[in-house]
Amino acid sequence: MPPTFEPPDDLFGMEREFVDGSAAYVAAPGPDWGDQPACPIEWELLTAGEADAAWADLNAWVHWLRHRFALPATVVPPYWHRHPELIEELSALRTHRLACYDPEASPSSPITWMRDLADTILRLRDWVALCGTRVNQDRPSRQTAWPGEPASDDDGCAVNLADREADFRDFVAADVARRRQIEAAAEAHLRLVRDPDGTGA
Repeated sequence: MPPTFEPPDDLFGMEREFVDGSAAYVAAPGPDWGDQPACPIEWELLTAGEADAAWADLNAWVHWLRHRFALPATVVPPYWHRHPELIEELSALRTHRLACYDPEASPSSPITWMRDLADTILRLRDWVALCGTRVNQDRPSRQTAWPGEPASDDDGCAVNLADREADFRDFVAADVARRRQIEAAAEAHLRLVRDPDGTGA
């Protein structure tokens, strides 16, 4: 018999562990969303620290979503984090729920979210079918080269993946490291602009 899923005590800033199949997942601390208004997340503009927290929050929420609504991998696949189109769709759905379930929201807002959830599920099915990710296999989303553009270097071959949580942790670590490198390069450039001679004057 599969394990029974219990909703977390504090969904948006939770620090608790639950077991899903053979993999244990521990949600990392994130921002206290209860004290902030819901706002869209522009993933490309997040700092390393913001991204680290946002990934943990979204991952915890996606776990809740798939259990709460018994969503199959054809709607929410394990390796959604590897596909920008799925990240954007799920992130938007989460932000929409935060707004609809805000204490100051209209009493009818939850039914709006439920209706939009049904629409989102249809789009997610299309996204998953297009990108070809599966329960234990994943490949990069195929990119179509327009005339004059170089062909993608990625051959799109599927890769077998055995540990979803380990893959997610590695993915986030690489993303955060990439953002830190960008931040460091930007800071170095600013220092050079402000002090081209390196005199500190």
